[in-house]
Amino acid sequence: MRFRAADLAAAVGGALHGESDVEVDGVAIDSRLVHGGELFVPIVAQRDGHEFVAAAIAAGAAAVLTQERIPDGVTAIAVADTGVALLDVGRLARKHLGPLVVGITGSVGKTSTKDLLAAALSRRWRTAASERSFNNELGVPLTLANVADDAQAVVVEMGARARAHVALLCDVARPTVGVVTAVVHAHTEMFGHIDEVAEAKAELVESLPAAGTAVLNADDARVSAMAERTAARVLRYSVNGEPGADLVAEALHVDDQLRGHFVLRSPFGSAPVSLEARGEHQVANALAAAGAALACGVAVDDVAAGLGDAVLSPWRMDLRHSRSGAMVLNDSYNANPASMEAALRSLAAVPAHRRIAVLGVMAELGDHSQVEHEAVLALADDLGIDVVAFETAAYAAPAAEGVDGALAALGPLGEGDAVLVKGSRVAGLERVAAALLDS
Repeated sequence: MRFRAADLAAAVGGALHGESDVEVDGVAIDSRLVHGGELFVPIVAQRDGHEFVAAAIAAGAAAVLTQERIPDGVTAIAVADTGVALLDVGRLARKHLGPLVVGITGSVGKTSTKDLLAAALSRRWRTAASERSFNNELGVPLTLANVADDAQAVVVEMGARARAHVALLCDVARPTVGVVTAVVHAHTEMFGHIDEVAEAKAELVESLPAAGTAVLNADDARVSAMAERTAARVLRYSVNGEPGADLVAEALHVDDQLRGHFVLRSPFGSAPVSLEARGEHQVANALAAAGAALACGVAVDDVAAGLGDAVLSPWRMDLRHSRSGAMVLNDSYNANPASMEAALRSLAAVPAHRRIAVLGVMAELGDHSQVEHEAVLALADDLGIDVVAFETAAYAAPAAEGVDGALAALGPLGEGDAVLVKGSRVAGLERVAAALLDS
């Protein structure tokens, strides 16, 4: 999105130094992502982004925000706090967008739902969406500010690590459609209790205008109850056939490559859907995406086609085969008890003689950590899945150290073997998946 420096300075309440009519095209907080013409925003965190202002200018930044000295040779806007100013840049960008802004939150499934929804919306509208998991106070304004000028619909992922976090993101993005996927034990180390997680997620539906739409998971009691907390129209979706659900998946079956096939039934009509996204749990995400796309005026047949074409972000239920013929299910982007169960059940459903799960730690579970890891190990045992713990003692099993240790623990693999690779982001298990595919 293009901005004038004077408009940016007014929006952030900053002092403009240099040419007021300089145009910037997009925003970057990483100097390595400056290609020319952007506004560079140095964020002060573990590292001070001001250390990279010179690099950003050399790469072609048209202007910079700064809370330190005014750099030479570039238009600059002086502010008290660049992080706060970035939120204001996001608010300015939102003013240039139309009504079709969709916010997505939930403990699991946010990014996959975002990917599915963006594909469905693109069947009718020029659509932009959060990159990867850009879902916090940095990612949301960056998403809005980097939308193309001709975008007609925008999908914004919203994470929460405390109360009022989603409310802040909604104040910036002002969504007219909101999706809540699920409330489960994730990040409970920060929240303390799952009910606190629900309170935080409910801030999305509370922010919606009366003319908007809340899309809620009827299979999750905490999410379904959020209907009482919004003035917007409510659409509920259900894989389990909950009474009163507006969107359901009829005649559901999952093939041996973990692709879901079903008939989408909705108040807007019905259509057959065949997903490329892997895992039965992606059907719920597809229903959530369908509800939001239909609320945005996409025809049901176009929604079904878009869902079928959708490609998920990296390291999410990515099913491939190694050179030796083994099946590798790479779901290494992140993990919590709910997503771990879904992935293990998906592994159990693939045709294989031997099934092994390489599991990293599920982080940020607080007091629930031990019991949740033990439950995962018990579920794997019930499903006939062998577990290789990766660099963690949380599963009360001998741990493989490093990629080579994991490969050694797995032993020779070939046709008839299926391996799941999953853990929280801190585990970095994508390295194991890559090694398995290259081996």
